[in-house]
Amino acid sequence: QSVRDVRARPEAELEALTRARLASLLAHGTTTIEVKSGYGLELEAELKQLRVIRRLAAAQPATLVPTFLGAHDVPPEHRGDRAASVRLVCEQMIPAVAQGGLARCCDVFCEPGVFSPAESRAILTAAKRHGLALKLHADELEGSGGAELAAELGALSADHLAAVSDAGVRALAASGTGAVLLPATMVFLGTRAQAPARRLIEAGAAVALATDFNPGTSPTVSLPLVMALGVSQLGLRHAEALTAVTVNAAAALGLAGERGQLAPGFAADLVVAAVEDWREVAY
Repeated sequence: QSVRDVRARPEAELEALTRARLASLLAHGTTTIEVKSGYGLELEAELKQLRVIRRLAAAQPATLVPTFLGAHDVPPEHRGDRAASVRLVCEQMIPAVAQGGLARCCDVFCEPGVFSPAESRAILTAAKRHGLALKLHADELEGSGGAELAAELGALSADHLAAVSDAGVRALAASGTGAVLLPATMVFLGTRAQAPARRLIEAGAAVALATDFNPGTSPTVSLPLVMALGVSQLGLRHAEALTAVTVNAAAALGLAGERGQLAPGFAADLVVAAVEDWREVAY
């Protein structure tokens, strides 16, 4: 449904819809926003989304980080030929995105039934060759080695991780790859599984939190809600939840050297919260 909608919708309409959603995210506490494509699954529709993101990045106060997610799913027209879908992403989409300077990162949905670890490796290797930073949808519903692949390839982050293996936890802890957890997604999907936040933290992984605001699995714009779920559902301490949406979130976007903390020389990228105690933000 969302792919059909994005393919058919004029660019100006996408821009107007996105502008309103960015204002809502900003009002609910998110100042630096990673915006992924991935709802076109064909060259022009993917480029259309990224062009909208670039125009909006120059026109409003939030900082936008564009991520190319052409490997979000196998498009309907290639369901019978998965290899053709991988070639399309590697040989046409990634070069066009890189040539146009339209994205900072490339993401792949590595999950059984979507893209295998081998397919994900091929796509991310092509992205790295074209100068894009790497991210990975990893081990969301079933474990398939996504976290290990993200760590091996030096990805900025592995996102989701509800089904991450013990080996995946160890790999992330031993790497510079952040673990981005998305508790609102699992709540909305009605699953009891949540990412093993305490195991990740105790192993030494850097845990971040995000809304995962998207039409299919997480229709929330509220970062405080996600912090509350981090505390109540993932077992984070309040200080860990705060770190997860500031320092570690910046690191998951490759921005740890310029934002995520109040320090000399850093961007004044901050939210003022009307609370009496700092822990109320996640309450």
